[in-house]
Amino acid sequence: MCCDVPGLLFWSTLGPLEDTPLDHSDWLAPLYDRIIQPPDHDVLTDLLELPIEGRLLDAGGGTGRIAARLQELASQIVVADVSLPMLALALEKACCAVVGSHTELLPFPDSAFQRVIVVDAYHHLVDQAASLAEFWRVLARGGLLVIEEPDIDHFGVKLVAIAEKLTFFRSHFVRAERIAEALQAMGAQTDMIHVGHNVWVVARKV
Repeated sequence: MCCDVPGLLFWSTLGPLEDTPLDHSDWLAPLYDRIIQPPDHDVLTDLLELPIEGRLLDAGGGTGRIAARLQELASQIVVADVSLPMLALALEKACCAVVGSHTELLPFPDSAFQRVIVVDAYHHLVDQAASLAEFWRVLARGGLLVIEEPDIDHFGVKLVAIAEKLTFFRSHFVRAERIAEALQAMGAQTDMIHVGHNVWVVARKV
């Protein structure tokens, strides 16, 4: 499918996902970097074991706010997101390649990336199980998948989850333990690290 974002490498849509709950990311795009704080840089780079000589996929990476901070720490960074306004902002940062795609069907071959990150995006995915399987498929053996999510066991995060439901956000918060268990079923070695109101799930493909 063609699009009007110069520099976009690829754009795909999935018919069954077209009729999904309202997605606010398009109209939030101009404000996103101003209102959403990035995770601690040292924590992120430590968990990803950066730098690396290899490719890193920022799935659901939106405006490229994370990719821009990691651009010197991997051979190539690719941001994949379904929001064209978000990807246009990522292109302006000139920090990464951008790919328009649903996470449920990533347009990459098996084992294409040495690192995959999903930062504050997992709860927005339409089909979390299918997306997780795709993240695992494109991750090379020996690589790391790192997912950061708000910790739904925190009272403040519960309030955010309720607010997002009331404003028709496409959100479904799950406990980190469930994400880790799903990855373990795929053969991953997993760990969970709690930082403030967020939790990191780190999975190594062995």
